[in-house]
Amino acid sequence: MSLVVDKKENSKEFVKNILSEIWVTRCPVPTATGISLKRGTLVKKFEKQGIDVAVLQDARKGLSVHHFDHQLPALFREGGNVPALAARSEGAPSRLIGLTWIDEWQVIIVRPDSDISQPEHLKNAKVALPEYADKRAGSIFRAMSLQGIRGALQLANLTFRDVNFIEVPERAGSKENRDASTYWSGLDALITGEVDAVYVKGASAVEAATKRGLKVGIDLDKFEDVTSRVNNGTPRPITVHEDLLEDHFDVVVDFLEELFDTADWAQDHLDEVLVILEDETIAGAESVATAYRNNFHKSLHPSLSEDRLELLKQQKDFLWLHGFLERDVDIETWVDHRPLLEVLKRRQNKNF
Repeated sequence: MSLVVDKKENSKEFVKNILSEIWVTRCPVPTATGISLKRGTLVKKFEKQGIDVAVLQDARKGLSVHHFDHQLPALFREGGNVPALAARSEGAPSRLIGLTWIDEWQVIIVRPDSDISQPEHLKNAKVALPEYADKRAGSIFRAMSLQGIRGALQLANLTFRDVNFIEVPERAGSKENRDASTYWSGLDALITGEVDAVYVKGASAVEAATKRGLKVGIDLDKFEDVTSRVNNGTPRPITVHEDLLEDHFDVVVDFLEELFDTADWAQDHLDEVLVILEDETIAGAESVATAYRNNFHKSLHPSLSEDRLELLKQQKDFLWLHGFLERDVDIETWVDHRPLLEVLKRRQNKNF
């Protein structure tokens, strides 16, 4: 039985009494959730409890909105922080239970004949900035690009005043198109000379840049200053509907435990992880191998460390400052440490 409800006041009682199905959603990026789904281990874990695992990406169209609004009572989400923070700022009943950090080829792309190879070279450059989407919470590509350029400029002690932003379409293809390389509309403007530099990230960006014969001008992943890479996926939140957390705490802990087990497995199975990511990221093998490097497969474990929470706060402050959030978000009241602490306790007990 689905846990979709029409009336908010009924949802809590509904979840509390009946839990035959949980929902899972993730983004086309490396996540323990996605890997666990592909391996079948997440489904097996909950089969033992008589709970089905439904994937939001496979559901009917009307449910897809919950990837962004977090109003589905039995939903787990591991994905970008822009939609998660935007939903929370609009009052979504979500709680933050974990954060991951995976460097994923955050780069500034330029034309083959460009002299832009260092952050300081961006001064006076024309930089692509995707238009706003229909909704504030959906303006993910604009938020990512603006934050990515900020990170590059920061490395050279430059600011937004030192570049010229040129608006480009939100994305290059239809939203129904499974070709993720169409996400990066600024690349076409780069080819025509309308802009000089474009921020991109991930395997889909490798695919898109390679198809167009473009090159990396600045590789943000190579700089020691991690704050220059704070963006939509860094850090990446794991969130859950608060009703599920309160009424079925053990289920939430079990889910998080499965992510830890998957992260353990990934540490010793890089080749298998890369194959899974080809499907997860909608990209080819070479693009996946290029985008995900530096032992990324050893860092899939969730955390709520002070460092990661501070990096998330930096991202939240940026989104709030630049108008991507309806209201400010209090990270401290959003986070719930209990499930993670319980998982760590379970794992410690297993080692004795």
